Amino acid sequence: MNNITLGKYIPYNSVIHRMDPRNKIISMIIFMVLIFLKFSSVPMNFFIYGCLFVVLFIVMKIAHIRFRMLFSQLKALWIMIFILLIVNLIVPGDESYGYFEFFNTGWKIYYSAIYNTLYIIVRLIIMLGISLVLTATTKPLEITNALEWLMKPLKVIRFPVHEIAMTISLALRFIPTLLEETDRIMKAQASRGVDFEHGSFKEKVRAIISLIVPLFISAFQRSGELADAMEARGYDPSAVRTKYRVNKWHTRDTICISIVLILLGGLITLSVMKIDVVAMIVSVVESWF
Repeated sequence: MNNITLGKYIPYNSVIHRMDPRNKIISMIIFMVLIFLKFSSVPMNFFIYGCLFVVLFIVMKIAHIRFRMLFSQLKALWIMIFILLIVNLIVPGDESYGYFEFFNTGWKIYYSAIYNTLYIIVRLIIMLGISLVLTATTKPLEITNALEWLMKPLKVIRFPVHEIAMTISLALRFIPTLLEETDRIMKAQASRGVDFEHGSFKEKVRAIISLIVPLFISAFQRSGELADAMEARGYDPSAVRTKYRVNKWHTRDTICISIVLILLGGLITLSVMKIDVVAMIVSVVESWF
């Protein structure tokens, strides 16, 4: 549980930390769009994913976020990735990419199935990395204010903007709290003889139930205490509220969003025009030799 860092704010005085949270949220959304663009060929797709991964690596270094924190989030997802690989291998794929037989058994394994699984893995890593950068460099209250500002146009249709933003902020805030509570309960149950790692399937189910039940009770108690505290302080979501800290847009935010928009425009152009940069690089290298 200590390896799960998604949702935890890491205090530091880096350039990424000092950026406007609205800028970080908009940049995150644009990056989410970029990783789902489709390009002219498989090598071109992985080339673009590699470039995005390098950009993510640089951003994490600037924000002083350890790279192992990203891969610690993937431990719980390997089973899902393995299941996706099996499903993709069973379902017939695109024959245009070719296939090979599995040890002469007649079972055709399509290369497109392998490519699709790799696409999912790479996209998942980049998405988790982007989310980690946002939550590790932005306080929950700043995320709330930024989301509320970004959703202001929805107030025209009487959409509960503030309530939704506050709900998201509280959910992000309670992720590390619930993880710490889970770790505490697991240690308490282990001291009472509960084994979460060994035993039969039935015993493991009982062990999980002994963890889930007190965790749910604790979560409900914390939510009740939070509601009482907010009510005691006179919190009214429909009232006109002022901000103690107002988000300010700086020159660094303009430079950052400009770079992200240029990247977006360039990749959309490559995707729409079906330009294969990898093939061009290979042809240039071959002409030299």
